[in-house]
Amino acid sequence: MASYKRSLKSNAKFVKSAAVAVALLSAGVTGCASTTEVMNNGYVVDEQSLALAPVGASREQVLLSLGSPSTIGTFDGEVFYYISQKRVRQAAFLKPQLVDQSVLAIYFDKDGVVSQRANYTLKDGKVFDNISRTTPTGGKDLTFLQQLLSGGSNAASMAKSILGGPTQQGQ
Repeated sequence: MASYKRSLKSNAKFVKSAAVAVALLSAGVTGCASTTEVMNNGYVVDEQSLALAPVGASREQVLLSLGSPSTIGTFDGEVFYYISQKRVRQAAFLKPQLVDQSVLAIYFDKDGVVSQRANYTLKDGKVFDNISRTTPTGGKDLTFLQQLLSGGSNAASMAKSILGGPTQQGQ
C-alpha cells in the first residue's frame, strides 16, 4: 500500500511538471510568433490626386495636387519624381526586405506643362546600394613577402633595415 501511494505521488508530480512545461512552451512559442511589420516610405500616390494632374496640367497644378516631389530632375527641373517603397520585416531583429517600389515621373515640356506621366515599379528598375565604403585603386596590393621576392629596391632596403644589415645610404 505504501508503494502504491508513492507511485501516485510521483505520478502527480510528473503530471504537474509536465503541465508547467507545456504552459511555458506554449508561452514561448506564442512570443516567437511571426509579427510581420510593414513599412511604407515615401509618397504613396492615390488615384484621386493623380487625376488632378493630367497631361496638359501646369507645374503649379501638379504641385497643388500631388505636393512637393521626392526629387526633381537635375537638368532644368523638367521632371518631378514621387518615390515610394514598401518594406516588410518578419521579426524585429531581421533586416527589412523590399517588396514593392514605385516611382511616379511627371515630365514637363519647355512651357512647364505636363507632357507625359510614367509609373515605374520594381520590375522596371534594379535595386542597388549606392553607398560603397571602399574605393578601388589601381595597381597591385602586395604583401611584405611578395615585395621582398619581387626584388624591388624599396623592399630590399626595408628587409635590410628590419634584419639589421647595412643599407645603401649607411655604407
